[in-house]
Parts: sequence; structure tokens; C-alpha cells
Amino acid sequence: MATSPKKSKPTNRKAAAGSTRKAASKSSARKTGSSIAAAKKKRATTKGPASPREKLKAVRPSGSKDDSFFDLVHEVARQIPRGRVTSYGAIGAALGTRSSARMVGWAMMAVPYAEKPVPAHRVVNRVGLLTGRHHYHPPEKMQELLEKEGVVVRDNKVVEFVKLFWDPSKEL
Repeated sequence: MATSPKKSKPTNRKAAAGSTRKAASKSSARKTGSSIAAAKKKRATTKGPASPREKLKAVRPSGSKDDSFFDLVHEVARQIPRGRVTSYGAIGAALGTRSSARMVGWAMMAVPYAEKPVPAHRVVNRVGLLTGRHHYHPPEKMQELLEKEGVVVRDNKVVEFVKLFWDPSKEL
């Protein structure tokens, strides 16, 4: 039985330099890891509420942290001023769940079952269309409610949407 000769590793200066760089960066990460954790801890204690849910705690009369997503959506909708509108996506972003506009829409459909009244007519889609109007009876009711507040609606779309837009991420 013949034994094969061992192959020696080729000496490659670039590969060797890369491995020492990796080792150096790992050791420096270990050194700074504790300082990063300390900085995060300090930031968490010096800043105000960290999560959007905690921000709403200040707004909610109950101050409860264990509210359902639907309850939080309804609470944000209650904060929309008269004569202003917001979008489903803006509410989702304010709650820390960007790209959950569809879930906000589902929450708006549950408004009739909410404990307190929710001005769901002030929530429209991202370009100002009254997409939730088919949930009102008659469908023109949503437009009528907005027009009572001074919002001009033409062809099921809010006129001057950008001017009337209320961003809960900035306002709350």
C-alpha cells in the first residue's frame, strides 16, 4: 500500500494577511462589545420611550402595555385631528410595523366592535382615496363625514391630501 505524500499549504501572503486581519477584528470586537452594550443601556435609560407601543402608553388613558394591535390602531385613529386624514401605512409605521397597512385595514373593519368610538373615516389609502368607503352604509357616508369636518372630497379622493395629511409618527 502506497502512501500519498502530504501536500503542503501554499504560502500566500494575501491569505495569511487576511486571516490575521480577521483575528485582529474579532479581538477588537470582543474589547468593544462591552462598551457597545453599555452605550445601548445608557441610550435606553436616557432616551424617552423606545418602542411605538411605549409611546402610545403615554397617550392611552389606561396606560396598558398589553393591548392588541387592533386596540393600538384604534387609539392612533382616535388621535387624528378633525379635518385631517392619515393613511393605513402611516398608522402601521407609527406602531413600528412598517408594511402592515393591510393589517391596519383589518383593524379599521373591527371599529364597530371597539369600546369607544373611532373616527375611521379619517383613514384613507396612501394617495388619499376613500378605499374603506364600501364598509359604510351607504358608501357615501364616509365622504359625508369628511365633508362635515371641512375635508373636500372629489371622485372618492381627498383634495389637497398632502396638505391635510397627519403623520402619526411625527405627531405622537
